[in-house]
Amino acid sequence: MKKIYFICTGNSCRSQMAEGFAKKYLPDWEVRSAGVEVHGLNPKAVEVMAEKGIDISHNTSDLIDPEYFNKCDFVVTLCGDARDRCPRVPSGVTHLHWGLNDPAKASGSDVDILNVFREVRDKLEHKVDCFSKNTHNIGN
Repeated sequence: MKKIYFICTGNSCRSQMAEGFAKKYLPDWEVRSAGVEVHGLNPKAVEVMAEKGIDISHNTSDLIDPEYFNKCDFVVTLCGDARDRCPRVPSGVTHLHWGLNDPAKASGSDVDILNVFREVRDKLEHKVDCFSKNTHNIGN
């Protein structure tokens, strides 16, 4: 079974949303997310994913698991901080970087903030969907 790891700074928003989409678009893969720090699951990430019919409410904010990290086929960093602070990716593991703004840093009204979360969510869905279509021939 192929393995993919989504990593951002706090494993609270971007990586959690990416994990949710990857579980939908890559059903035959083992999918996890983690952070270089633990910030807790952001309720707004849960809310905007629910709008897409994906429940991430039971996910937990986790630190990078070195054992899983070293056995992955793909590691995807979702911000510059995670890319810079991520452990060295072993040879044989493909590292992708999808730099996205941190929606948790959005300001304004609740509607404005949710719209930023939706924008990041939609970009992630597009990236994961494209990834799944481009890796369908990799198999298990």
